[in-house]
Amino acid sequence: MELVFRVAKGKIRIVVCSLRLGLFTSLEVHKRYVKRSVMSPKFGLDYAKRVAKCKKCQQQLLKGNLRMWRMVPNPFTADSGNPTEMKHYFHTDCLFETLTRCRAATKVIDSPDDIEGWDDASDDDKETIIDKIRSLAELRVKKFGDKVKTSTSSPSKDIQEPTVSQDVSPRKRKNKKAKSATSAQKKVRRESAEKEPEDKTSGETSGGRTKFSEVKREVETLESSKSKDEMQEVRSKFDVFKLFCKLCDVIASVSKYTEKTTAVKIFINKEGYDGDLYLLLKFLIPEADQRVYNLKAKQIIKIFSSLFHWSVEEVKESYNQTGDVSQTICSFFPKLDSGSKKSKLTNQMVDDWLEKLSGLTREEEQQAHFSEICKLLVTSFVSEEEPCSSLIFYRNGVSSLELKYIIRLIMKDLRVNAGAKHILEGLRKGAYEIFQNSRDLHIVIEKCREISEEKSLPLESDIILNTPVKPMLAEPCRSVKQAMERCKKEMYAEIKYDGERLQIHKDGDSFLFFSRSLKPASDHKVVDLNKVIAEAFPTNKNLIVDAEMLLIDTNTGKPLPFGTLGIHKKKEFKDAAVCLFVFDCLYYDNESLTGKTLRERRNFLEENMKEVPNRVLLSNCHLVKKGENDKLDMLIWKAIDEDLEGLVLKDLDAIYEPGKRHWLKVKKDYLAESNIADTADLIVLGAYYGTGNKGGTMSVFLMGVYDEEKQKFYTVTKCGNGHDDATLDRINKDLEPKMNKISRIYENLPQWIECSRSLVPDFLVVNPKESPVWEITGAEFSRSDNHTASGISIRFPRVTKIRDDKNWETATSLQELQRLYELSKTKTDIKQSIDDGVPLYAKDKLNNPNDDGKASVTKKRKREAVNEKSKNNKQIDSANIKEDGSSSDEETETKKTKIPSKYGV
Repeated sequence: MELVFRVAKGKIRIVVCSLRLGLFTSLEVHKRYVKRSVMSPKFGLDYAKRVAKCKKCQQQLLKGNLRMWRMVPNPFTADSGNPTEMKHYFHTDCLFETLTRCRAATKVIDSPDDIEGWDDASDDDKETIIDKIRSLAELRVKKFGDKVKTSTSSPSKDIQEPTVSQDVSPRKRKNKKAKSATSAQKKVRRESAEKEPEDKTSGETSGGRTKFSEVKREVETLESSKSKDEMQEVRSKFDVFKLFCKLCDVIASVSKYTEKTTAVKIFINKEGYDGDLYLLLKFLIPEADQRVYNLKAKQIIKIFSSLFHWSVEEVKESYNQTGDVSQTICSFFPKLDSGSKKSKLTNQMVDDWLEKLSGLTREEEQQAHFSEICKLLVTSFVSEEEPCSSLIFYRNGVSSLELKYIIRLIMKDLRVNAGAKHILEGLRKGAYEIFQNSRDLHIVIEKCREISEEKSLPLESDIILNTPVKPMLAEPCRSVKQAMERCKKEMYAEIKYDGERLQIHKDGDSFLFFSRSLKPASDHKVVDLNKVIAEAFPTNKNLIVDAEMLLIDTNTGKPLPFGTLGIHKKKEFKDAAVCLFVFDCLYYDNESLTGKTLRERRNFLEENMKEVPNRVLLSNCHLVKKGENDKLDMLIWKAIDEDLEGLVLKDLDAIYEPGKRHWLKVKKDYLAESNIADTADLIVLGAYYGTGNKGGTMSVFLMGVYDEEKQKFYTVTKCGNGHDDATLDRINKDLEPKMNKISRIYENLPQWIECSRSLVPDFLVVNPKESPVWEITGAEFSRSDNHTASGISIRFPRVTKIRDDKNWETATSLQELQRLYELSKTKTDIKQSIDDGVPLYAKDKLNNPNDDGKASVTKKRKREAVNEKSKNNKQIDSANIKEDGSSSDEETETKKTKIPSKYGV
């Protein structure tokens, strides 16, 4: 298999990378492609038929607007004899700004004849472009002098004949003198190209993003330029951080996941590769790094603004437009070098710097630590009028490209659109499956080295104590019929506890707690769990259990609503305690149990776990056999009536598969009946800037209702789900003239809206009576301290319909919303002949699947003993629950909790 890269240097060439040998070889392109490349225009313009993004500024090119394109080589071409090209689209200003940085030998726009589609442009656009061409020509002559060959005539609207191009026509190639002259020109171009510094924006070349040949050239340059003393500091030429950054640019520049994988494979299989493979993969897969940096985008903006005396508001405004804090920070260094000086920064240096950063929590400490990186920046961006005397810069020549990826490592998002699977497949097929189980890159690398290429890697790998295992997940189930189709013989219908997933690792007397995202759990939530877990598992054996942590009422045993684990919310519930509901065991006595069936793992828990009343309990579940549709239907509705989140359905004969969605989850809003989920027709009151790919656009919307009595609008929820990209683009275009930018400033709110300070949007509608109405569907109506519509909100909201047939008068009013909330709490018509009247969450009558007469006498005695102890210890003192700390990342922004109903607490 071969991967083809093309490089334009005087004549059209390609670079072929052998994946097996990692060798770089130059080959001439097929003659017909040379002819086509010379004759075909390299630039063009049109009016956008669909939304695209400018390759330079990454902002959207809206439909109907003028856009210019530049033809660039496709870095991955299947047919080396007939390579293809691709278009990069730009705003007019962005394209010409990019061309100003091109080398003397690079083909640029010399006249309108170089632009395909010129005749289709409007007169105003033609005039603008001609001015740009003139300015570009003057700048290049001033910059390069005789090294650049310019057009013999200045650009004009009346030009009829093509100007003299830099490229040599096929006719001239037949002339020996012309051929000789061309060779001399190419020599000059090569010399000027070697002297010309690289593009100074963000690691991009003039023809598009950095290609893999750039990475190879960078390695060769480092190898030849560094002295022996310097090379001793860098263990390998492949460990230079700038090389890692360029590899990221290559991965980001291609869209197909197979091509991203191939780019990684080429890099690590390069002949002579001796870099730190673990550190490379650790950087490429930020999710594998367990370090927490305690920094968000706005905090990084604040730190850099303080260091360089920038206006925080200006930086935030730029961030709102891009959605990328790394790109925003680098854009404020307009002259910051991107590669003309040799950087001494290595992967190990960056890793050490990040390690120290992870231990800092105070803003002053973090700012001082960032100043160390700033000391490495190049001096060219500092003005003489405002010298930054408090910092000692410029030791190692860190470029904007490196700064960008340092910030992205902190944010744990390289923005290359490649996950762990795509990266690890570049290492070895099957490496990702090992990583799924072990979550340890050292083990992945070790197994890849131990097992020869001829043999396939084992699909499963033993899990490791104290290393988080990716949890097994559930996919939505929409009906009883769907569940029965998946059921082979028997299944467990288990309560879906509405808390926080917790994976507990017991290693002797020490405990580690990991959240669903595999990060360490918040200390204030788990600080007092060590003792009760040791009591529940009195054995000194090591183990890993999967559980759900939530607050329960110690009087009734009923689980309390989601979000009550927060420090402040706990105080609202006096008779409550943090309880662990254990539902699976993955590891015991240095042996993995993931290969055993759920039936075996559940039996193991029943035999080895001792329930601690109100603190550590087995999850409640019922046995459902294939064909028992009525029983499952009753359990689902019963869970809804008891204000539980739903049920999780698990095949008894299934093994535990980390990261796989092979369970089923049944929730109120998943069921096929449309009248089950909580729905309201809400008015668009405001909007927020999106992040990432949605940067610069309104992508999250503030929804609300109208109060007929007070004649004011009140907020209900923020909603960012339900619209596809095309719909979102249309909504932005429609809403833009109807919105007023208030930049989240509370004082800018008008009198007609009641909105809390924490929810003030970036944009507010000018006239809410002309605003659109959307149907919002959620899991349930909930309570929010931040929203002003009588404290009613919607949990997990999404847009299900744009109600063009409704306006502010016919939309859901505040009074109707209150009635909808009360209606949502009304009990359903369960088949009472099947319902035994015992709550699903009850522990007095153990609702376990073995309570069907088949359990052993020993097990029954154990249960009776546990029941007796539970009755005698109904009241438990929860005063020892520590109240210090801060809200976790798992809590929602509005800290929603369900309003207690007559059936609840």
